[in-house]
Amino acid sequence: MSEIIDALNQLEKEKNISKDKIMDAIEKSLEKACELDLGKDAIIEVSMDRETGDIAIFQKKLVVETVENETNQISLTEAKAMNKKNKLDDYVLIEVRSKEFGRIAAQNARNIIVQEIKEGERNAIFNHFSCKEKDIITGVVQRYVGNNLSISLDERTDTILTEHEQVKGEVYRRGDRIKLYVVKVKKSDRSKGFEIVVSRTHPDLVKRLFEKEVTEVADGTVEIKSISREAGSRSKIAVWSNDPNVDPVGACVGLNGTRVNNIVDDLKGEKIDIITWSEDPATFIENALSPSKVVSVRLGTEIDEKTGKEVKCAYVVVPDYQLSLAIGKEGQNARLAAKLTGYKIDIKSESKARELGIEFDSYDEEYDEDYDDSYEDEE
Repeated sequence: MSEIIDALNQLEKEKNISKDKIMDAIEKSLEKACELDLGKDAIIEVSMDRETGDIAIFQKKLVVETVENETNQISLTEAKAMNKKNKLDDYVLIEVRSKEFGRIAAQNARNIIVQEIKEGERNAIFNHFSCKEKDIITGVVQRYVGNNLSISLDERTDTILTEHEQVKGEVYRRGDRIKLYVVKVKKSDRSKGFEIVVSRTHPDLVKRLFEKEVTEVADGTVEIKSISREAGSRSKIAVWSNDPNVDPVGACVGLNGTRVNNIVDDLKGEKIDIITWSEDPATFIENALSPSKVVSVRLGTEIDEKTGKEVKCAYVVVPDYQLSLAIGKEGQNARLAAKLTGYKIDIKSESKARELGIEFDSYDEEYDEDYDDSYEDEE
């Protein structure tokens, strides 16, 4: 059996699979094989020498006066014949000698070694991708499986990008490289033993792309405080600088927009609004409604009719001609701003606010000198 020991030592060295673990598994498999042959009542002890690989199999029997079960009992007379020192209620070990068990032992050893190699490789892959959880990986598109997308992550690993986690409108061909957010790596009943759940719609995909593209975000100089996203259409990202000499928005945009444009390319043209976070909620909400100008922000609370819980609200007044821009196409700009800030946002034009008797500071024409109406076309 020395060849088995040599094989086990090599496995332990090359694939980091415990030799003792395999030998324990071999012993247990032989116990089960003997029980099937000798009967379920049989008490079997198997030991495999850790140095030589030699296997000893014993059937354990209780010494009794009258035998009622030959599988696990032996008469006192027979026990005395084996060893005069044996007495009632002792256990004696009877060696199981069989060429058949030798053949079974070798076959089981081979099977278990193969199984342990596969299990070890699966665990290594699982551990590798577990470290990628909540991060970005790059895969290669293989094919569509119904409405789902089969993605190859490496030579031995693939995953499925489900229809739910795909961005509407994105179409891929075989061989296309695709960046994915790893939502979770979990054990499963599938043959490979685990499942990698990936997404193209998760808001943190945008966050991780900025961390990889923007040095100041990666080193913590610039913090991403919050993100709201409608995948495939538009995202808003609120950033803050821990260094007064670093402009957080400028750092994320990059020279001539190179940094943000690289991220937009990864997101297949999804628009990104980068705004400055503020610890003052009113200022934060004003920034979040960019590119619209804001005249006034008043904070308050309301009771949600569905949940009965108190929610934070912001009552915002904007110039009449920017009402549609503040709300956005199909309400998108206001909706994303609300998700970004955590406030329910109610937007009124100046004329409507006056009509309702809402008090607000008068709009200053100088406030709008740098207004760029090109955003209206985007919306």
